[in-house]
Amino acid sequence: MNEVINKNKEKKFNKIITIVSILVPLVVVVLFGVKIPDVEPLGFLPPIYASINGLTAVLLIYAVWAIKQGKRILHQNIMSTCIILSLLFLLMYIAYHMTADSTSYGGDGILKYVYFFILISHIFLSIVIIPLVLKTYARAYLKDFERHRKLAKITFPVWLYVAVSGVIVYLMISPYYEY
Repeated sequence: MNEVINKNKEKKFNKIITIVSILVPLVVVVLFGVKIPDVEPLGFLPPIYASINGLTAVLLIYAVWAIKQGKRILHQNIMSTCIILSLLFLLMYIAYHMTADSTSYGGDGILKYVYFFILISHIFLSIVIIPLVLKTYARAYLKDFERHRKLAKITFPVWLYVAVSGVIVYLMISPYYEY
């Protein structure tokens, strides 16, 4: 009986996760093209949201440590914090791009190719990570810890890469920002 209830809850979660996973990238693309007129660029935001990415990376590693130590509540709290930080990042990222023009990378040579590889993989995986995080979180919420663990082994390295690569992209492009 309980398994049937969980399957029904999971189906509902999966529908919501699918909708959110499609809507978030679409909304970001649409809002990326919207510029708020007569507003000063929010140039102070990029170092803040890059720091949020860095903090998320550290917390993801801490969360893995916590669960390996059997500290389930601590792990849960850290992971919830990581999701909140990711939402804050997204809001700041959109706000910045609605008030400022995109900054072009000004380097050349091999670093330019490294930058674009990291940027493109970061963007692609930042889209992929949305359903991974939400499904992993939903499985823990439903107390389906076996399937949660299996998916978390995929979600963790992808999310960590997205967080770390976000910081690297910021560090590589920061000299070219116009404030």
